[in-house]
Amino acid sequence: MDAYEYTELLKKLTTKAQNIGAIVKPNEIKARLDEISTLEQDVNFWQDVSRATALGKEKTKITNMLEKFNKANSAVIDARDLYELANAENDEETINSLFAEANKLEDAITSLEISMLLSGEDDGKNAIVTIHPGAGGTESNDWASMLYRMYLRFCEREGFKVETLDFQEGEEAGLKDVSFIVKGENAYGYLKAENGIHRLVRVSPFDSAGRRHTSFTSVMVSPEIDDDIEIEIEEKDLKIDTYRASGAGGQHVNKTESAIRITHVPTGIVVQCQNDRSQHKNRATAIKMLKSRLYELELEKQQAASDSVEKSEIGWGHQIRSYVLFPYQQVKDVRSGEAYSQTDAILDGDIKKMIEGVLISLKSER
Repeated sequence: MDAYEYTELLKKLTTKAQNIGAIVKPNEIKARLDEISTLEQDVNFWQDVSRATALGKEKTKITNMLEKFNKANSAVIDARDLYELANAENDEETINSLFAEANKLEDAITSLEISMLLSGEDDGKNAIVTIHPGAGGTESNDWASMLYRMYLRFCEREGFKVETLDFQEGEEAGLKDVSFIVKGENAYGYLKAENGIHRLVRVSPFDSAGRRHTSFTSVMVSPEIDDDIEIEIEEKDLKIDTYRASGAGGQHVNKTESAIRITHVPTGIVVQCQNDRSQHKNRATAIKMLKSRLYELELEKQQAASDSVEKSEIGWGHQIRSYVLFPYQQVKDVRSGEAYSQTDAILDGDIKKMIEGVLISLKSER
């Protein structure tokens, strides 16, 4: 990086920080924090537990936002002032040090920008993810399994906790269906970008002739709804089936029909759970999964979403991202238009920057 490039970078980052500051409104946050602090000192504050809890969540959220903004904004201001001083004194060592730290400075502003994009009502919630292979038998089942591993590795990298709710093994390889909940800060905010059809192109390891195959798998992501959100479900609209769990869990799981499959007849939504040995607990979890899916469906209707994964065919023309492993190696996201050549790293869970590119792209379109 030379002096001109660094100067332009500082201008860009300064403008970004100012624009973000206009959205964050730090003075208003400080005033709100003072207001919450005054309310907390009231002797009757905890008499209304739900209100106190809501205020506590708000305080944590806006405090974190203010701290992130102050830190990133100060970093840009400090870099700009130090660069001007170093230039005036012809301090080559300091200038070279600033050039070397340029990427970190840009990453700090990008991180702040992503925090702003993840400030929606549901972004901070846990995510319920379901992966379902399209037509194609073993090949598609294996692709679904690869995606499942990718998300598990991503969650491990980000410190998210994962709890598998349902797992249906493929007949020869891979999986037929898997549902899991991801718990952590902004889990849904990040993983909502994965909602859609994922396309894989590769030489199939299951084809003795070594031919190229194209496979499709759908990923559905819903926010885990809070208990205070009312979602009405009538018993007459539910078709409930029980079956023997196919995953690990000991002799009890395999001998009793503890697994639950619930079909919501009006919408056709199907949820399954076999996480627990108790049929009662699996039913409760499945109902919660169904409520989350219905909540997501209602949000999509309100936003007039025309490309909902539930309405899409798992096949050509509907994919949000293509993973090409042959004849060249590239992962390209249709929404951001960005292409990545590090296919092995991506399939190993290094997808954060790719997701952030999608979030920024979708925000700029609105």
